[in-house]
Amino acid sequence: EVQNAVTKKTQACFEPSLDYIVTKIPRWDMSKFEGVATNIGSAMKSVGEVMSIGRTLEESLQKAIRMVDPSNPGYSPKFKFTHEELLTELAVPTDRRIFAIAQAMYDKSLSVAEIHDITKIDHWFLRRCENIVKTYDAMKNKSLGDIDHGMMLEAKKNGFSDIQI
Repeated sequence: EVQNAVTKKTQACFEPSLDYIVTKIPRWDMSKFEGVATNIGSAMKSVGEVMSIGRTLEESLQKAIRMVDPSNPGYSPKFKFTHEELLTELAVPTDRRIFAIAQAMYDKSLSVAEIHDITKIDHWFLRRCENIVKTYDAMKNKSLGDIDHGMMLEAKKNGFSDIQI
């Protein structure tokens, strides 16, 4: 058994409990460069990245979106795509795709299955995004005083910031 050089008490193979998830999102500043295609492929085009940590994917994703651009409140629509633009944004990976997925979910214009068919993004990830939207829907017509402890806990587990709530 090899002793951990830092703690001097645990073994080197000791692993902490896996009670968190990390989300990394590239920072795309393509609007700063003239004539740059916004399509995302295997070539690196990002100018950096952010990393967030949360206890759920929903929490970690919302934090990461806020860190990429503080003007984004979290996982929510940022642009107002027409239906045709929305389908194009979903079909072709770009720096705006996450916001197209959010718009389709918030507007209820496409189901998770339809978004999956277009994007080929795994259902598991899309269902996590859907959880954020369901929490938003449950809170959207409530004042802060009407949100009970259970709803507040759910909102926080799904990564809603104080400003969003």
